[in-house]
Amino acid sequence: MTIELAKIKIINVCLFFCSFSIIAQNNVTFWEKSDTLNTKRRNAVYITEAAAASVALIGLNQLWYADFKRSSFQTVNDNSEWLQMDKAGHVISSYYIGKIGMNMLDWAGESKKNQLLYGATLGFAFLGAVEVLDGFSEEWGFSVGDLAANAAGTGLLIGQELLWDEQRIQLKYSFHTTPYSSRRPDLLGENFLEQALKDYNGQTYWLSANLWSFNKKSKIPKWLNIAFGYGAEGMISANEDIFINPIFLPEQQRFRQYYLSLDVDLTKIKTRSKLLKTVFSAINFIKIPAPTFEITSKGDGKFHFIYF
Repeated sequence: MTIELAKIKIINVCLFFCSFSIIAQNNVTFWEKSDTLNTKRRNAVYITEAAAASVALIGLNQLWYADFKRSSFQTVNDNSEWLQMDKAGHVISSYYIGKIGMNMLDWAGESKKNQLLYGATLGFAFLGAVEVLDGFSEEWGFSVGDLAANAAGTGLLIGQELLWDEQRIQLKYSFHTTPYSSRRPDLLGENFLEQALKDYNGQTYWLSANLWSFNKKSKIPKWLNIAFGYGAEGMISANEDIFINPIFLPEQQRFRQYYLSLDVDLTKIKTRSKLLKTVFSAINFIKIPAPTFEITSKGDGKFHFIYF
């Protein structure tokens, strides 16, 4: 069994806010990134990342894994679970943890080479350490599939920087509530926030491509994206659902969903406010609700006037 997506997202958020708050103490023209290497900022970034990662890993070890029996190192094949929605969660988590690490080093004026070596790989390294903790837990186990998903997220980030020196294709996330959470609120969430983190049925993961960046001489709005999404429904457990008593949801009701939609790259919206630019950058992982076409693995097609 893999780590719940909720835990991965909580780790991601903790790393971001811990890093943000510590670095903010060195706030000489804080919103301005340094054009040349600022050693104080760079050192603050490295120290903050190390401290945040250590606190997160120690906290997980004490607060999460302490509830389960330890074991000798073991691996697990969980690639069939949740119709791979959990793997999509690993991809996006690795991508954004690495993006945060890279952006902080860019803010410190670090070289592009070091941004990629020590910043962009942060997600893969940190989530890999979490996988090792899983490997020594009797409940979980080291998942090669999770590690591959982590590598895919980091690879997408680094690959685009090497190819285009920018992120033309970004990973994004959206969520809507579903009736499945009420059937197993302990697993899928009891309220909106928990469901947004834990209910795979309502989550959609997107590849959002900026159209203008592929043709910068065109008159296409710089902020306009086209997005391709993946989701799944009919899941109240990782694999077969028929054993859930007294609830009966046959496995054949589980199905995949594929989406085509429009999106907005908030970082390309013109504004003179440095604070607003930072806010836009921070929330740009959220897919903007828009008209969307959906097709499912059952062969059904549907148009959503606005899809969340």
